[in-house]
Amino acid sequence: MIRRALRASAAAARQFSTQTAVAATPAQESLSIEGRSASGHKATTAGTGRDTLGRRLFALVYAKRSAVVAVRKWKEEGRVVQKYELNRIVRELRKLKRYRHALEVCEWMKTQEDMKLVSGDYAVHLDLIAKIRGLQSAEKFFEDLPEKMRDHATCSALLHTYVQHKESEKAEALMERMSECDFLKSPLPFNHMLSLYVSTEQLEKIPKIMKDLKKICSPDIVTYNLFLTACASQNAVETAEKALLELTKNKIEPQWMTYSTLANMYIKNSLNEKAKSALKEMEKRVFKKDRVAYSSLISLHTGLENKNDIRGIWKRMKSTFRKLNDAEYSCMITSLLKLKELKEAEQLYDEWESVSPTKDTRVPNLLLAAYITNDQMETAEAFYSRMVEKGLVPGYTTWELLTWGYLKRKQIEKVVDCFKNTVRSVRQWNPDDKLVQEIFGIVEELGDVESAEKLLMILRRAGYVNTEIYNSLLRTYAKAGKMLLIVEERMKKDNVEMDEETKRLVRITSKMCVGEIPSDT
Repeated sequence: MIRRALRASAAAARQFSTQTAVAATPAQESLSIEGRSASGHKATTAGTGRDTLGRRLFALVYAKRSAVVAVRKWKEEGRVVQKYELNRIVRELRKLKRYRHALEVCEWMKTQEDMKLVSGDYAVHLDLIAKIRGLQSAEKFFEDLPEKMRDHATCSALLHTYVQHKESEKAEALMERMSECDFLKSPLPFNHMLSLYVSTEQLEKIPKIMKDLKKICSPDIVTYNLFLTACASQNAVETAEKALLELTKNKIEPQWMTYSTLANMYIKNSLNEKAKSALKEMEKRVFKKDRVAYSSLISLHTGLENKNDIRGIWKRMKSTFRKLNDAEYSCMITSLLKLKELKEAEQLYDEWESVSPTKDTRVPNLLLAAYITNDQMETAEAFYSRMVEKGLVPGYTTWELLTWGYLKRKQIEKVVDCFKNTVRSVRQWNPDDKLVQEIFGIVEELGDVESAEKLLMILRRAGYVNTEIYNSLLRTYAKAGKMLLIVEERMKKDNVEMDEETKRLVRITSKMCVGEIPSDT
């Protein structure tokens, strides 16, 4: 439905949810001056213009350019390549998500006899292999490591890879192996498992992980943040509050995301006073480097309908950061729409349109969805035309929203046209049964045989034709008082079986006047 499409178009804003915030790391804010400068950020420190190996590697930008060639050339010029410098460069490249170049550097380091690699180096190497070449390649790399290098560091890296791929059985087996080898000496592997169980909703396994962890070492702030996220997903308010007390008792300083999780849980449970208190604590811990936290604050204050607070945070963001990104604009526009401040949301969209170079349709889709939800179809059409005039290319969500909008008005010709574009806008259409049913429901009601045939053609090209589709087609013909010719031959050609309903409908329509044979049969 439209509400589901609105949620899809607000995906960028949802990255600021509590669960995401637990794992969020504002990498751009923590880059070195050299990394920032080479990546297009202005360096502000004197002397940063000198030629360095790091600068050369950061300047490659395109993945097809070889990092190894750059390192070799540096050596050929008679310059020294030191391991600590390459480790730092790899770290910076990972922050920039330049994983391929980082992997090339790691692989070059492995070939250098004068560089003594430790297990931590191999752990980073394994993680990069998983990102670039996949899980199987990472597993093979691990198994091919010398025995002494298969220690807690590389095991933790492999465990992290299993968690990212949601491989629960493999992760649990590796945890057993790490336990047998006495590698479970820090909270890190346990945190990986907590993250896995939260993301896969295996919440019943979390108490045991917490119990096992506490037998070996003390939980850290990440442990508590993940545990609070699990509590929030179950609305376990009392358990979460006990965890917060335990955290404080253990002299662990809560982070902004700790209180973000608590505030989110309180809002969901209508504990508004507690939510306000948690938000105050959260705001005390939000600094410039915690950029993602600002959008989290906006979303949480929206839940409490604190309009003035939302505007204040937005103003603070604009004064703190040189430029706001699409996700931040999406977050603020979403909040304004939720609070029924449509005019203000439109003004903010105008601002985004004037400053953003991305032409990301997820931002305008928020307003388009709002117009359609409010049954302002003429405004939605005008806004869509504006999107196209500004050079924005409509995608799946845009076409889906328009399909739902025209459905509400039973403008079936436009429905079919927009639905066709919806299906065409993606390489592989993931069938939306609800949408198909709704469209055919209107088509049947109107007895619109021509539109029903067009829909069948669209669905056939998308590889989605089944018995119920043909039953809908037959019901449309029955409503129109017409006979559907060669139905059995058509169903056989589409490899679709008749059911009892199909046979009943064929019997009914066979007594009606003959309809035209569709040109696509």
